[in-house]
Amino acid sequence: MPSQSPRRDCWTTVAGAGFNSLLMRRHLLQQVSWIVAGAAMPSSLAIAAQYTPSGSVVQSVSPVMTKLSTYMSEARDKNLPEEVIERAKQHILDTLAAMVSGSELAPGRAAIRFAREYGGKKVATVIASDILCGPIEAAMANAELAHSDETDDYDPRGAGHPGCAVVPAALALAEQFGTSGTHFLRAVVLGYEVGLRVSNFVGTGSSVKDTHVMFGTFGAAAAGGCIAALSTRQMRWLLDYASQQSASGTPAWRRDTEHIEKGFVFAGAGARNGVTAALLVHSGWTGLEDIFSGSDNFLQSYAPQADPSSLTEKLGERFEVFQVNIKKWSVGGPIQPVLDALENILAKNHFDPEKVQKVVVRLATAGAATVSNREMPDICLQHLVAVMLIDKTVSFRAAHDKERMQDPAILGLRAKIEVKPDEEFQRLNPRRVAVVEVTLNDGTLLTNRVEAVRGTVENPMTTNEVSAKARELMAPVLGRQPCDALIKKIVSLESQENMRGLRPMLIVSA
Repeated sequence: MPSQSPRRDCWTTVAGAGFNSLLMRRHLLQQVSWIVAGAAMPSSLAIAAQYTPSGSVVQSVSPVMTKLSTYMSEARDKNLPEEVIERAKQHILDTLAAMVSGSELAPGRAAIRFAREYGGKKVATVIASDILCGPIEAAMANAELAHSDETDDYDPRGAGHPGCAVVPAALALAEQFGTSGTHFLRAVVLGYEVGLRVSNFVGTGSSVKDTHVMFGTFGAAAAGGCIAALSTRQMRWLLDYASQQSASGTPAWRRDTEHIEKGFVFAGAGARNGVTAALLVHSGWTGLEDIFSGSDNFLQSYAPQADPSSLTEKLGERFEVFQVNIKKWSVGGPIQPVLDALENILAKNHFDPEKVQKVVVRLATAGAATVSNREMPDICLQHLVAVMLIDKTVSFRAAHDKERMQDPAILGLRAKIEVKPDEEFQRLNPRRVAVVEVTLNDGTLLTNRVEAVRGTVENPMTTNEVSAKARELMAPVLGRQPCDALIKKIVSLESQENMRGLRPMLIVSA
């Protein structure tokens, strides 16, 4: 890697006392302007200007940037608590399962087609295919695979999906650099740390309408920078390039009924941006010393009213991966508590679907608006409730069988299902609470309320449960034996000497 040298003095030696006098006056004016600017900034963003004898400015960094960039550069060598390692492995396995199963859906097929046509150098694996391509293309394609539908993990505070951007970025660069399983784990944890802290910081103090590209970019960049073993100063430049790529789009992706654009916004764009930032800095590019302070900085641009110190609050003590939910069901988030409640009812009561008179579902107003009578089966509440009444469960394949939405038996049950938006439940956000009431033809009322969905922070899944979900999603694509071998490798990821060793289990011949 090219050595990094301090920036050259931008002042040129010029003879002449008059010009030297002009330099001195300009020097004093610069000092005054920096003092005034520093006094106007919050203390956590304040920076000082230092000068060389010739008058050039050497910018120092704010306490927030100092703490964050140092933590990021040290993350690759820092031991993690056992419970953090265990939780990270669950999210990695869950995200890989989302990638593999996503290969059977339209967004995943589009991602594989893109990688096959524009893949570049054969470095990194495109999951569930026989394609090797460049790390930037692989990261973007795998991220699109991971968010081809609603299978992957999510942050209930901001509705972001961290795994689908962070894990593909870390995996692509781990293959590029021949990274060990332990190093890979630490990179993924760091990606969750930085991405979620930045996106939730912006979400609390900004008028930005959509932060999904922003989260993915910062999370993927942090994970990529860790894989590339960037120094503290390089991490500052990395954050600069992440900032310059993180301008978020609009929520118009909600109008995309094929989930392709949503996959790009939530995952593909961020993974691509983050890997690009890491590779640029690793190749020798420099940038601003502190994009989080000074004029026109990132924090002032996106969240001027928020407290910057929250970005590093309890850094290394409170791990963001524990704030992220894993989905038990491969469906939209607001439907999770509904299926949990219906499963509880069916476990205690045996009745045929034709004996159902009506079903009333109460959930938060925003959730109801997101999933009521949607065109896509995996985010259509009425359709999935009907499927569960008939099948007694909702498998991945049932949740993605669009043709079944026209099944007369399904349509007959859907006509009996009423969704009631509930303001009380909305006030409980980000907790997702739902009540399901099933009335039978004989007047029997069966009801269940779910306060903490299985897989959420309040009611987490076990590693065995996550493995069972992953097996259901991956075995039909990879085959049972490679699937079981892959799960075993992820569960014991610390023993993996080189992440390239996972490749044979992830490839599927065309």
